[in-house]
Amino acid sequence: MVKIEPFDVEQWMDKYETVPGCLNIAETCAASISIDDLVGLCEDPNVPSPLKTSTKLTYGAIRGSNALRERLASLYSARVSSPLPTDNVLITPGAIAANFLLLYTLIGPSDHVVCMYPTYQQLYSVPKSLGAEVSLWKLKKEKKWLPDLDELKAMVKENTKMIIINNPNNPTGATIPKSILQGMVDFAKEKDIIVLSDEVYRPLFHGISPMDEDFPPSLLSMGYSKTICTGSMSKAYSLAGIRIGWIASRDQSIIEAIASARDYTTISVSQLDDSVASYALSGSVMHALLGRNIKLAKTNVALLESFINENSRVCSWVKPTGGTTALVKFEQAGKAVDDVQLCIDVIEKTKVMFIPASKCFGSEFEGYVRIGFVNETDVLKEALQKLGEYVRANLA
Repeated sequence: MVKIEPFDVEQWMDKYETVPGCLNIAETCAASISIDDLVGLCEDPNVPSPLKTSTKLTYGAIRGSNALRERLASLYSARVSSPLPTDNVLITPGAIAANFLLLYTLIGPSDHVVCMYPTYQQLYSVPKSLGAEVSLWKLKKEKKWLPDLDELKAMVKENTKMIIINNPNNPTGATIPKSILQGMVDFAKEKDIIVLSDEVYRPLFHGISPMDEDFPPSLLSMGYSKTICTGSMSKAYSLAGIRIGWIASRDQSIIEAIASARDYTTISVSQLDDSVASYALSGSVMHALLGRNIKLAKTNVALLESFINENSRVCSWVKPTGGTTALVKFEQAGKAVDDVQLCIDVIEKTKVMFIPASKCFGSEFEGYVRIGFVNETDVLKEALQKLGEYVRANLA
């Protein structure tokens, strides 16, 4: 029988995010938008509505509509000499299904997996549940939460099947630079190891510019066919409610193997969801949508930075450069606080919700909490004001 570990972060969210009056700064999606908001971002008034109410609601295209897969393929084809074929993109019900499906397809009991850590628990717990040996490629605060290639090389074994990364990283908000990515890809290619990059927070970069020399490209553009990227409309695109994710790879045999396994879990995604995603990724909408979210991230990370600076005797962090999350350490009298009790006490007394890292990411993160900061600015301001009052009354 397959043993599945409790998914701690999801269970914590489920337990507390419905508290009446909750100021949710645990959320990892950029502030969600409505269909009306999405249409309002469209820069071409002649573009039809994302939903056609006359369309018959059949299963629709099994692997995802051509329109959606073409738009995603074009995103992975930017600045590369060889465009990604449309057939190398497979649509799934969110990135969580994408990750589970590809791990279920590709990983088994005789395999060894190296997974970046901390990260979304699914990425290491699912391979373990499938019988694989999992080694954690640990990120360290003193290295600004960036991975060490020498440590990776020391972990790899003869039976290493896959290296798993998450870029930008959840929960730290760190962005792996191009130079480290290239070193990892070159090593994986030499050893014939598959590399999975969970890129659900891409392209939400707020502390690094595309003009920077070490700006990270998507893994699919780095010259190795055995790379796989997963993505989603939930995080950077503010559309968690449509449940659209995807798997992309330049290795057609990988896509076909996953598509074959997918038949047992997903006939197709909703036509309605697919249509909204296609609209959001169109040239008339996508740039305005991402512009809105990058601006929101830059505004809000500055607010969070001010809060941490004002409470520097209690709080510390490595400022994130991408995604929607930050890992913040709380201390009292120089000692890490009990982050689980802190989170419970804060939500009970102030209605402010965030995530205890020792509970949801591992015991070595005692004292740390994960804060999601790319929510509505007014919500973040109110939450930080109340959290500041709590800190001064209880931790200072």
